[in-house]
Amino acid sequence: MDARTVGLDALPWGQSYAELPARLYQRAGPRPAPAPDWIRLNHAVARSLGLDPATLAGPEGLAILVGNRIPAPAEPLAQAYAGHQFGHFVPQLGDGRALLLGELTDRNGVRRDVQLKGSGPTPYARGGDGRAPIGPVIREYLGSEALAALGIPTTRALAAVTTGETVYRWQPEPGAVLARVAASHLRIGTFEYAAARGDEAGVRALADYALARHYPDRAGAERPYQALLEGVSAATADLVADWMHAGFIHGVMNTDNLAIAGETIDYGPFGFMDAFDPATVYSSIDTQGRYAYDQQPVIAEWNLARLAEALLPLLGTTREQALARAQEALAGFRPRFEARHRAGLRARIGLAEARDGDDALANELLRHMAEQGADWTLTFRRLSDLPSDTAEADEPVRRLFQAPAAFDAWAAAWRERLAAEVRSDADRRTAMRAINPAYTLRNHLAQWAVDAATERLDLAPMEQLLQVLSEPYADHPGWEHLAQPPQPEARVTRTFCGT
Repeated sequence: MDARTVGLDALPWGQSYAELPARLYQRAGPRPAPAPDWIRLNHAVARSLGLDPATLAGPEGLAILVGNRIPAPAEPLAQAYAGHQFGHFVPQLGDGRALLLGELTDRNGVRRDVQLKGSGPTPYARGGDGRAPIGPVIREYLGSEALAALGIPTTRALAAVTTGETVYRWQPEPGAVLARVAASHLRIGTFEYAAARGDEAGVRALADYALARHYPDRAGAERPYQALLEGVSAATADLVADWMHAGFIHGVMNTDNLAIAGETIDYGPFGFMDAFDPATVYSSIDTQGRYAYDQQPVIAEWNLARLAEALLPLLGTTREQALARAQEALAGFRPRFEARHRAGLRARIGLAEARDGDDALANELLRHMAEQGADWTLTFRRLSDLPSDTAEADEPVRRLFQAPAAFDAWAAAWRERLAAEVRSDADRRTAMRAINPAYTLRNHLAQWAVDAATERLDLAPMEQLLQVLSEPYADHPGWEHLAQPPQPEARVTRTFCGT
């Protein structure tokens, strides 16, 4: 066994968050689970943390990852945060059913949080039982692994474990705990919590912590707190652009659900689009479309403005100076998002070099897709396989459009543009297949896995999905049905929070 591949107890657990002012968290312990059992252990994530999966899969590892046993060096705590929820400020939220078990340093030397979600109530539980049903645990496991395989920054699932209890939400469900790994659990709402209390020292402590942990190259800047805001803005712009390319809809982009580190966090009512519609909303509670697909960059920018407000006392000696510096820091969000978004769309239609008219060509395809109900994932994937010199093989893409003639007209313009490309057609097709996945976590498939686990503890659908989602750009012969859009009667148009 590698010297760095050891059991949980022998690792040097840290808890740097406990070095922050105590008013930003509360010590808490998990509630024991009566009869824990494995749903799944993520061997790849375990190895990335230097953990031996075989050791972790034993009784000791199970006890630790469900919260029945705390590793000797670990000091669990619940983090405090506030948040703008659907635009309305809630001054105290916090980890109501999650505990930050501690931190481990991964094989790349990066400190990573290990958190237990569903491990019982904390002082921030607001009357809840602190437990999680198995359905949301499986959805987050699948969702985070799907995004990770697409190369999109995200928290990761280390393990999912049943508790042996029944949890009552809309219906009785088996209880479960998710062991989640993250760059950190610092949120915009964490800063809002301190700012709402007039706690400038707390805001400063959080900002210094965020700089040291996530943006160390900015800590020595002439104006480090403005540099922090610029760093978070840039990371968020990149993240949201990547979501858009994947057809991913977070579903509940409250400020308490946006991570400072630029990772996807808090998989509640998320979803991946089937037929392209920019106004798509899956969340059952988003009745006004605030967090629709096409609103995600707008809301991200709005959320960053709330972070800027919390940081204002650190940005200048006068309010006017602080506001000017905040505006300067946030001014880069939109250009960065748009540049990454445009570049991603060009790449997805096979254009290696930016030329005049490329953005219009990509947007014209999106317009036809929206008007014709074309599937987001399959359109780009099948486009990847089309030759540039003939339309004879276009039928697999054409039939995704209700009126195929709309695609025909666009494809003619597309081929004319491809003729100006320097690289070979074979290289272009290979490059497109490497960024246009065949498989995403479609909502009806996630629901299939959740229903099987909830109703009969059948984990086979989850395992089948993970096989293809872990390599989404491969073809997976025999599994083609998992790449197909749902039949009308199987569509899942509403998804739910896990609380």
